[in-house]
Amino acid sequence: MSEIIKKQNLSSRVTLELVQGDITEQQVDAVVNAANEKLQHGGGVAAVIAEAGGAVVQRESDAWVEEHGPISHEAPAYTSAGELPSEYIIHAVGPVWGSGDEDRKLRAAVVGSLETANQLELASLALPAISTGIFGFPEDRAARVILTACRDYPDQHPETSLELIRVVVYGDQAAQVFAQAWEQR
Repeated sequence: MSEIIKKQNLSSRVTLELVQGDITEQQVDAVVNAANEKLQHGGGVAAVIAEAGGAVVQRESDAWVEEHGPISHEAPAYTSAGELPSEYIIHAVGPVWGSGDEDRKLRAAVVGSLETANQLELASLALPAISTGIFGFPEDRAARVILTACRDYPDQHPETSLELIRVVVYGDQAAQVFAQAWEQR
């Protein structure tokens, strides 16, 4: 079950929500997967999303990489969502903590996901706390980067098809950290 923790209208058309819950249960047009550049969904959020979506997610991910090569922070891939309640999964590569220039890379992954959703003409998107799990990005810092990128996007892209941007965090600690970052903007 999901709980809306915070909600803000970013423009006359776009709403930002902070939700505590399971990203695989979100009733949105697309969910963002925190992926690696080769789309091998073996751990963390990626494994959870791929398992919930079914074998088609990994098959389509492998086909994407075979056709387009490894994905970058700026240019996510997308596949069908398989058995998830969404239509698409947008696979964003977040930075590994300690790799250098992590804030810029994380922002690029978030903005790239929002731009991919817009290119697909989607109205709603759910993003996880990209890179805060097995990639080791500190949650408080990631929260500031992710929320700022989401808040800035509608102003920088007033033509966006997006009407709902939802940041979905799992667990009480992540919810508390992201709620605190929401208030510190």
